[in-house]
Amino acid sequence: METLSPRLSSICLRCRLSLRLPHALTRLPHLSTRLPQPSTRQFSTSHSQLADTDPTLPPSTASPPKSSSLSQLFDTLNFNGKRPPSFTEDPLRRNVAPLSPPHHFHVYATKHNTHITLTRPNRNPLISVSAGNIGFRKAARGTYDAGYQLGAYVMGRIQQQGLLGEIVYMEVVLRGFGPGREAVSKVLLGSEGRNLRTKVVRVTDATRLKFGGTRSKKPRRLG
Repeated sequence: METLSPRLSSICLRCRLSLRLPHALTRLPHLSTRLPQPSTRQFSTSHSQLADTDPTLPPSTASPPKSSSLSQLFDTLNFNGKRPPSFTEDPLRRNVAPLSPPHHFHVYATKHNTHITLTRPNRNPLISVSAGNIGFRKAARGTYDAGYQLGAYVMGRIQQQGLLGEIVYMEVVLRGFGPGREAVSKVLLGSEGRNLRTKVVRVTDATRLKFGGTRSKKPRRLG
């Protein structure tokens, strides 16, 4: 057994080998830390070529190449490249065109008067009348009867001016809680509004509510 001299025993193994072996043999191999690249193997054999060689495969029809992996998934699910139907979509709205902007039927009812304004979708007014324009004066303008006759008058004006063909959809905008609010609603639901209420798609309450703000006017006390 070979014994190491005291000088060599205090040297590490790598240095000992470098002293005994030639310099060319002491080089350690270079280890690469680079990951191997994935294989880019090309599968050039198509389904039609396999069908010619293998009679068990069904014949395939020529189809354009798919660029999306999602479309290939739909082909695999036998949807013929089309998106499957959505079960969350309303079936009644699939073939319905989007709604055109509606006309607006504004009813402003206060305890003293009732105002009705019919506007185009761009807010330009077509008809604008109040109970005072049809013959009611002073306190009579704020009554239920004045609001009802005003609503019937506006329905007649719409038919006389031929606006029923122009109005495709209509939104009723109610403001205020005067007697005319209920009166005009009865007109729309009655025989006078039978040609117009079928076009109503939305009813909106635009009554202004005050949160804080300035102090209100002192209530009037009679008697």
